[in-house]
Amino acid sequence: MNTPAYRVRGLTFGYRPSRAVLKDLNFDLPAQAVTAVLGPNATGKSTLLHLLLGLWSAWEGSIHLLGKPLSAYTQAARSRLVALVPQREHVPFAFRVREYVLLGRSPYLGLLAQPTEDDQAQVEGVLRRLGIASLADRQVASLSGGEHQMVLVARALVQNAPVLLLDEPTAHLDLGNKRRILHLLRDLPAAGHTVVFTTHDPQAAAHVADYILMLRGGRLLFAGPPAEALTPARLSTLYDVPLQVTRFQGQTVIF
Repeated sequence: MNTPAYRVRGLTFGYRPSRAVLKDLNFDLPAQAVTAVLGPNATGKSTLLHLLLGLWSAWEGSIHLLGKPLSAYTQAARSRLVALVPQREHVPFAFRVREYVLLGRSPYLGLLAQPTEDDQAQVEGVLRRLGIASLADRQVASLSGGEHQMVLVARALVQNAPVLLLDEPTAHLDLGNKRRILHLLRDLPAAGHTVVFTTHDPQAAAHVADYILMLRGGRLLFAGPPAEALTPARLSTLYDVPLQVTRFQGQTVIF
């Protein structure tokens, strides 16, 4: 069996001693595949990503990244292995888009080192790939919510980390940019990346996921392939509303 990207056992975490947000989670996430963490709002999806990134420590349980305890990696090593795309990020300085995306190369630069021509070229290539090269000289603070989200994705891609964590990556996007991001996520495993993204939208998960975690109330409802996860019974239990699933022109449609 191939080593999973993440192996999580008995994971429990909360922000207050009296209340756990995530409770006794056990799962493996496949490497070089797309995993969707699916569930309603306020069920612990974003919290799980921050734990997988190593920003917080679990109350109980363990997280292994690429076969090693997450705690065994230094912060610098983790930053070369895992990149995070948050839902939104406050930018305190007057960065232009090109400068902001270039920050993704920071894990590879020594103290006081300047970005190389190769670093600059990678930034330009990612901006073109995402169709946002025209934003390169715009100030980040002037961008719309959707444009800002695309720039966050660009910064993470420039980081060249094998594992990419995305928190609701399509939440602020119009239909065109949402389609572009979902296609990008679908293509990343072929380039050697492991993708984990949170969403409350089961249709987005149906389009791109190879594997699905279903979270409700901080507990793992189900972990497995889409064909087993995206059933009317499981989705109706997850969201507490009746949902139907059908196939149309080769695609899973949820309504």
